[in-house]
Amino acid sequence: MVRLYLVRHGKAAAAFSEAPDPGLDATGAAQAEAMAERLAPLGPLPIIVSPLRRTRETAMPLERRWRSTARIEPAFGEIPSPMEDPAARGAWLRGVMADTWSAQPVALKTWRQHVVDGLIALERTSVVVSHFVAINVAVGHAEGDERVVVFAPDNCSVTVLDIDDGVLRVARRGVERATQVM
Repeated sequence: MVRLYLVRHGKAAAAFSEAPDPGLDATGAAQAEAMAERLAPLGPLPIIVSPLRRTRETAMPLERRWRSTARIEPAFGEIPSPMEDPAARGAWLRGVMADTWSAQPVALKTWRQHVVDGLIALERTSVVVSHFVAINVAVGHAEGDERVVVFAPDNCSVTVLDIDDGVLRVARRGVERATQVM
């Protein structure tokens, strides 16, 4: 059995509808430090991050504690938006998040499958620092729930999944709070 610790990145300096790749703000940096303090006794474990700054910065405190370098994995990146205009991206994301995966275009279904396949392919217990929708993909898949959003993982919350014989199972959802996504 492989255990995955899915960490939602810390609070970003800007929302999805404001900037394409913000880093963490001061609150997010403090959240990342607190998360690393909680997870430190588990490691060192492999750390995998999406290509975006906010996930890489969230992983840095764990990298320092474990004297390791996170591996960047594009499959665990942010949900791909079909437009670049930040305001339009926010409106688009609100619509996607209110729906089911079966109602999404092929490109998003393919992205979703890459997230699931990437997680199932991990052969060692690992920490994966990712994003709100990607974590929802994993939990929804594990629970057989077709909604795009099945729960609201807070910044730096840790959702624990197990992979057993190629099957994802939720061991524990991360802390849920009212969270700013867009």
